[in-house]
Amino acid sequence: MTKAKSLCVYCGSRTGRQPAFAAAAEKLGRVLAASGIRLIYGGGGIGLMGITARATMENGGEVVGIVPGFLRKLEVQQEGLTQLIVTETMHERKWLMYDMADAFAVLPGGIGTLEELTELLSWRHLRVHEKPIVLINLDHYWDPLLDLFEHAMTEEFAAQSLRTEYAVVDRIEDVLAAAKLVPTPALAHSTAPSSHVI
Repeated sequence: MTKAKSLCVYCGSRTGRQPAFAAAAEKLGRVLAASGIRLIYGGGGIGLMGITARATMENGGEVVGIVPGFLRKLEVQQEGLTQLIVTETMHERKWLMYDMADAFAVLPGGIGTLEELTELLSWRHLRVHEKPIVLINLDHYWDPLLDLFEHAMTEEFAAQSLRTEYAVVDRIEDVLAAAKLVPTPALAHSTAPSSHVI
């Protein structure tokens, strides 16, 4: 049997001001479940991350949550995950999220989401990986960041090749294609929840 592909989704632990953000997170979860793409995410039950996880599970998809022990209460851990991995540190969490994913998608979020995105871009620039990175630019949310990237290139603090290190979409329907993930609907299924600590 072909191994299910995994998409790591970075997004806010808040829902944001625009109702469209929550609607898009829910839609992404449904798309992942229908496509047999496993969701890798931060394990929380709040904000856009919780919406994405629940929508994936409610539609029969697999969800792996990775959370450091100290955040289990702060981010209100999501119940019923296919697999929960509890790490000792944030660094372990981020490495596992990277390592388990075939590609990455970034919904609107705050400082934590920005940190995760820029670290991935830095690693890709350094050729640590070549996994696709997709910015989901809902309602032009990421425009200021994209402008900053352009500014960094204009001021010659970033190579012009930065533009090739990520894709930008504004519709959930375009995420999987941009992430170069092929749907495998036959693999979409629910499994008994499991957890372990590393």
